Amino acid sequence: MISIEQPILTEEDIAQKTVNETNLDAEQSFNWKHCWYPVAFIQDLPKNRPYSFSLYDEPYVLFRNQDSKLICLTDRCPHRAARLSDGQIIDGKLECLYHGWQFGIDGQCLHIPQLPADAKIPAKACVRSFKLVERQGIVWMWPGETEIAQEESIPTIPDLDNPEFVTTDYMCDLPHDQSYFIENVLDPAHAHISHHGSISNRKNAQPLEMEVIESSHKGIFGRMRNAGDPNKPWTPVDFVAPNLVYYRFSIEARGWFGGVVFYSIPLSQNRCRVLVRNYRNFFTWKLKLTPRTLDHWLRSRVLEEDLPQILGEKAEIERLDKPMKEVFLPLKTSDLFVIEYRKWLDKFGIYLPFYQGYETAKLTDDSSKCHQEPALQDRFSRHTQICSSCNRAYQVTNKLKQAAVGVAIAFAALGIVTDGFASTMAVSAALLAVALAVVAAQAKTKFERSYTRH
Repeated sequence: MISIEQPILTEEDIAQKTVNETNLDAEQSFNWKHCWYPVAFIQDLPKNRPYSFSLYDEPYVLFRNQDSKLICLTDRCPHRAARLSDGQIIDGKLECLYHGWQFGIDGQCLHIPQLPADAKIPAKACVRSFKLVERQGIVWMWPGETEIAQEESIPTIPDLDNPEFVTTDYMCDLPHDQSYFIENVLDPAHAHISHHGSISNRKNAQPLEMEVIESSHKGIFGRMRNAGDPNKPWTPVDFVAPNLVYYRFSIEARGWFGGVVFYSIPLSQNRCRVLVRNYRNFFTWKLKLTPRTLDHWLRSRVLEEDLPQILGEKAEIERLDKPMKEVFLPLKTSDLFVIEYRKWLDKFGIYLPFYQGYETAKLTDDSSKCHQEPALQDRFSRHTQICSSCNRAYQVTNKLKQAAVGVAIAFAALGIVTDGFASTMAVSAALLAVALAVVAAQAKTKFERSYTRH
């Protein structure tokens, strides 16, 4: 397990450590294939069907065998390139629905219906398999050579191995590159403005004191605090390359500790998946009693408050076709971590399939791609359909709405054909059913529509 915690440094320690330490790291390479990527929360994986995802546009599929072990294969049948994720699981084997070829734990083809019983299955009729590990409720995937995968390098959170801590988990797909999400969550200054009325207040906007303690191929480690209150403790802010941004907070006098963890995975150049985890060891009863669906409505709103600004920034950068350095006007009192991250991409992005740094970039030509990704224009496509809790609640709400409408119609008809007390009761029941249908319809829109500012 990789340690996320950074040592508490004195002012003298920090004075001795400079950001120029990165020069000592110049000869160390960053290989994106030799990293662990978070695929999904285990609780959100379907139980009896394949689960598809991608990493830098390469498609993958997950499924469980007879022993409930998770398997990861390239999501492409070697026969005619059909997607295996469109198939089904039969006796622990993944079957392609086009011609019925079946694949096992290591990607070996185990059955081809079109071959005679005594015929040998071709050696090339196999699919590459990849190492998976389940840690702290998340499925992690290693895209490189399996034999060099080191499980201790999975960026887990040490506090979460302590049963005193309680977590809330949220997952969502976003219609932009992973780097824009990481940039956004490394920008604490925007929260008071963009998230006014949801999780913050614009009255709290102020200059920040921000420091980068270390920057290397492993990531960026820093800290921040309000510039107007230097007596308050620092808040550690870490970017653990290439997928984690981590904020920690504490009130040590009371023994209160917590944090917010932002994992992400680059599905493609214009799509990423984020896994947000809030945790703490105080007022845990509140987290336990809050339905996951209600928590997700708030988390969705928070991300949707930022989405128009992020997409607008991305579109303008692409329209101008200039380096970010020539477009941005950064402030040391708000944008230090953002710029440091983009500079990190300048240094190490060359090893990525694509990236957008501060002065340099490497982008692919999406116009040449034959596949079309979902537009992810609404909350349903971004979150509800990939969240087990919200998807289940959405189905229940939809059925409840339909049932309430049917009951309202039935009681209204009964009220018409009867009279007296029976008619009054029928009409009252019809009105109650209508009210229930309205409430269900309003809840249903919470799973479907994005938040918009009024």
